[in-house]
Parts: sequence; C-alpha cells; structure tokens
Amino acid sequence: MNTSRTAGQTRITLHFFVAIKSVDCYTPSPVKNSIFRKEKPMKSNWKFLMLFLLLAALLLAACGSGSEEPAAESDAADTAGEETGDQAAEEPADEAAESEEKMTITLVENAWSASELNVAVAKILLEDELGYPVEVISLDENLQWPALAAGDAHASLEVWPSGHAANVAEFIEEAGTVEHGGLLGPVGRIGWYMPSYVLEQDPNLATWEGFTQPEAAAMFATAETGDLGQFLGGDPSFVQYDSDIINNLGMPFEVVFAGSEEAILAQLDSAYSREEPVLFYFWTPHSIHAKYDLTRVALPEYSDECYAEADAGGVDCDYPGDDLFKIFWSCLAEATPDAHTLLSNMNYSTEDQIEMIAAVEIDGQSVEEAAQAWVDANEDVWRTWLP
Repeated sequence: MNTSRTAGQTRITLHFFVAIKSVDCYTPSPVKNSIFRKEKPMKSNWKFLMLFLLLAALLLAACGSGSEEPAAESDAADTAGEETGDQAAEEPADEAAESEEKMTITLVENAWSASELNVAVAKILLEDELGYPVEVISLDENLQWPALAAGDAHASLEVWPSGHAANVAEFIEEAGTVEHGGLLGPVGRIGWYMPSYVLEQDPNLATWEGFTQPEAAAMFATAETGDLGQFLGGDPSFVQYDSDIINNLGMPFEVVFAGSEEAILAQLDSAYSREEPVLFYFWTPHSIHAKYDLTRVALPEYSDECYAEADAGGVDCDYPGDDLFKIFWSCLAEATPDAHTLLSNMNYSTEDQIEMIAAVEIDGQSVEEAAQAWVDANEDVWRTWLP
C-alpha cells in the first residue's frame, strides 16, 4: 500500500468507540468543534451604530462653519459608508451561514492501495463539487464497522464481503446502524500466488496437492520456518484463512506475516530478482499482475459449505470472488443527502482501479496525484454520480 500523503491531509487512527444499540438519527453540528463556530454578525447592531455616527457627524457639521455644502458632502459620504457597512456585514454573515451548512465528512481508508485511492477520489469530489470538508481516518477493516455504527466515521468505500458475513449480519441486518452503500464496481479475488518460474522447477506446484509434499516444504523453507515451507501472509488484520487451509489440507507450511502490502511487494521483488521461490497471499485487481509473471495456485474450489465452517477454523477451499461494496453510517442520508447520493452512485470499473494502482505502485505517483489524474480524465464518469 502506498503511504505518501500531502502535507495538509488529516489522518487520525481511532482506538475505541462507544457502542450504540439503536438507530436514532440526529442533525449533526455542521462544524465538529462548535466552540470554534463563528456567530453571525447582527446587521441591526451595525445599522444602529452607523445611524449614531451619522447623527454625530451632522451635529458636528452644524456646529462648524455653517456651510451647507460640506454638510451635504458629509451626509452623502456617511450614507455611502452606511451602505458599505451593511454590505460588509451581510457578506460575512452569508459566508458564515454557508460554512455552517456543511458538516465534515469522515471517510475510512483501509491498509491497501485501492482503498486509499477510492477515498482520495471521493475526497476530491466531495470537496470540489459539493463543498464539504473531508477528514480521512485509517482503520482496519473490522474496526471500521463499530466506528460507522457510532457515527465516528461516515463511509468506507471498499469492503470485501467474503470476510465480513458476521459484520453484515450484526451491523446492517440486525442493528441497522450501518447501511449497505451499493457496489463499488471492481470484482476482487484473494488467492495464493507465486512467480511462474517456480513451475519450471516443479510443475506439480500448479495445484495445492503439490504443496503437501516434503520436497515443496524444503523448496520454500526459510531460517524462520525451519523444516516447514514459508507461506508469506500480509497484514494480520486482512481477511485471510491461510493457516486453516494449510492445516486442513495437510501442508507442511507455516504462515509468516509480512506485515503490510508494501512488505509483501518488497519480498516478492527481492525473490523475483534472484529467481527464488516465494509463495504469498495477494489479490486482484492490482498492478502487480502487470509487473510480474505470476501463477495463481489452484486450491479446492470455493463453496458456501466450506465457508460455513470459517468461524470454527474449517476452511479448506479457495477464496471466493468478491463484488466489492461500500458501507455508510446509517444516518448519512438524513444528515447530508447530497453527499450520500454521490457516494452511493460512486461506481467504476476494475480497469479504472488498476490504472490508478499502477500509477502509484509502478509510476511512483502519490495516491492524491493518481486520484486527481483519474478525476481529470474521467469527468463523464463521475458527473453521473453527482446529485
């Protein structure tokens, strides 16, 4: 995942949330910290002050030279000043009113590049097209659910459903504190991958049966795993069943967590440059598949029955295809109808997402640069998302 950021972007990590049991929507304060809210100037006070100054000026003029012409000039000047003062008072009032109409939208990003890019695109459009201030917070994909339920966050834009059946049941179907925000567009698939050159050494490794053999374990063994082969996992917070698959299929392998998307890519790049074997957890869509010649290991075919045993550690099959979807705070539509419409309509293709990921992972652009380039080139797409 790419972690570059512009200097002005806000990033907060939430550590705990207050659980709520019912959906009781309210109209949130447009400015998060109301202590900083600007009060509207009172036009009536301005008018009273200007009238007082006008009378004082007329009195001083009458007590002066007695010339009517300067008094008339003074009268005209003061009248103009009153109009200018009223106009100046009205403009800040209008600006303050406009700023108070928009609450801060809090978007959740998860620890992978595509999630960051989705959020960056939405942030640009919410700010530039609808005028909302936007805050971005980093949460893992399980902690985001109670955050959205409590209203501490307002939208997460890429959920992989195969690992969130329990969260969907708890927060969407039962409590109703989180809203299903519709499909994002890309179809994702998690799986086991290795460089294709490994098959030249052992063609049996194209399928899972090949990894049950001691020779396979020896090929992928490291100092850390000893006699066992290493399976390179990602961030421990990712949705993954690799330890269960390994144990249930009798493979002499051990999961070693790389810790992040970047760490997986670094180890792959290092192994690939020396044509060394490496077996690892990854997914599509991603630009990695354009950069490296990779083979997806054929695991036993996915079935609903297989994943019904997930909570008990019974998964012994491949990952399913995932129609990625969005989730919202359940009161978002009431609090910000136009922002809710934009985020609900947000939908683009797998190719769009891969294009942005490649700009970050291969071309070295920042997440913000890649998102802005996509927005600039695809106005015909995102215009249809606006209310």
